[in-house]
Amino acid sequence: MARVVVDVMLKPEILDPQGQAVQRALPRLGFGGIADVRQGKRFELELEGPVDDAALAGVRELAETFLANTVIENFTVRVEESEGASA
Repeated sequence: MARVVVDVMLKPEILDPQGQAVQRALPRLGFGGIADVRQGKRFELELEGPVDDAALAGVRELAETFLANTVIENFTVRVEESEGASA
């Protein structure tokens, strides 16, 4: 099985209250020097069979219609290497 990862993030022009809350808390917790924080979502999909162009197109369609609200979010789709894969 192959793992495909879909990362979903708010578009840059969309206010991110969760990211702002984390950013404000960091200095109080002793973590300085962080200029900005944006919060997002990560989906890991285990696919049966080969990850070819058709499979990736299906995942992109899934992301666009179900996983992300494309009015306010962007998404990326990528294949993640297996942890036990040889080089």
